[in-house]
Amino acid sequence: MKQKTRSLISLLKDLDKPLLIASAALFIFGLLNIVTASSRAAVVNYDVSIYYYFYRQLAFIIIGIIAGAIIIKTDTKYYKIIVPVLFVAAIALNLWALTFEELSGSKNWIDLKFIKLQPSEFSKPIIICLLAILFEKNYRKLRTLNIKHYDTIFTMILIAMIIPAIVFLQKDFGTLLIILFIIFMMFLSSPILKIDKIKTVLVMIALGALALLVMYSVQGYILNDARISRFTSFLDPCGNYENGGYQVCNSYIAINDGGLWGLGIGKSKQKYSYIPEPHTDSAFAIIAEEYGIYRTVFIFILYGIVLYRIAVIGAKAASLRGRYICVGIISYIFIHIFINLGGMFGLIPLTGVPLPFLSYGGSFVLSLIASLAIVQRICIESKNKQIKIPK
Repeated sequence: MKQKTRSLISLLKDLDKPLLIASAALFIFGLLNIVTASSRAAVVNYDVSIYYYFYRQLAFIIIGIIAGAIIIKTDTKYYKIIVPVLFVAAIALNLWALTFEELSGSKNWIDLKFIKLQPSEFSKPIIICLLAILFEKNYRKLRTLNIKHYDTIFTMILIAMIIPAIVFLQKDFGTLLIILFIIFMMFLSSPILKIDKIKTVLVMIALGALALLVMYSVQGYILNDARISRFTSFLDPCGNYENGGYQVCNSYIAINDGGLWGLGIGKSKQKYSYIPEPHTDSAFAIIAEEYGIYRTVFIFILYGIVLYRIAVIGAKAASLRGRYICVGIISYIFIHIFINLGGMFGLIPLTGVPLPFLSYGGSFVLSLIASLAIVQRICIESKNKQIKIPK
């Protein structure tokens, strides 16, 4: 018992403290904000306590912490066995989600009555770890100049694209873009030779153009009227209020009303039926309205700390898989922030994706905590092992 306690204490000492503190601060702030942002929706829309979403999010965070503790104690050398099994399970769960009824225009949820799970969220860290393992396994072959690598590259891309193909069928366009971005960023950082990367990117661009044509030809399936309206209205959302711009326009109003110092905690006006589900996609608008622009700067500082520390851990990783995993997780967190806030500020069309740490969403919280735990495990291994990474 004493030996296990010492082992646990040793692991805790080797955690990256800035990453841990910044992540905890963001989770706590997000959890507290959910109380005020979801209060109206909880009582009026669902006739439950104002703390309904708070308790559910807290439960998911606790489950995530327990799962994170297991991940932190599991050596990444076992990922070559564990991750392929999880990948097959993720494929099965995503296919299962297709059998359920549409929710908000997508078939990306497994509804078990007492709980709803989004398998595409769990798939993100699994894809990241799988690609990292494949890059590590094929490192020397991909770096060798005198042999062809196209079969290996094609196989890896084919494997990586299985779940995005299913997500396409689920009609979850936001999640599809995020997964493709993660794969692309990991591909750019991979050990694949530069010339092979260029050729592969050109082929993927051609295939992407073909995919866009397919999407256009089946507008009623992927690009339905609601999604098209988001693309046509994002430059002038208030001028297209009735045709898809109402959510962004009301977010503008919330941020403007908050001004520099905010209206005060719990005093948001836009959460009262103006912004739909303000505790999910539009969490930042409510935060800006209540806390003000000046105070939201601290959120961006904490985001910067999280991304910077993951980058540092990746640069010092004691294994190739650790390095590539960190690249994938940075891409994962960054693209979620960019798409959510970019849509909120009218820089890009609004796509319903959660804001890391701050939005309500059980599946996303579990996925995010698992990703951070993997990074912490990589940090622990780097501090306790001296493995020479090939150049």
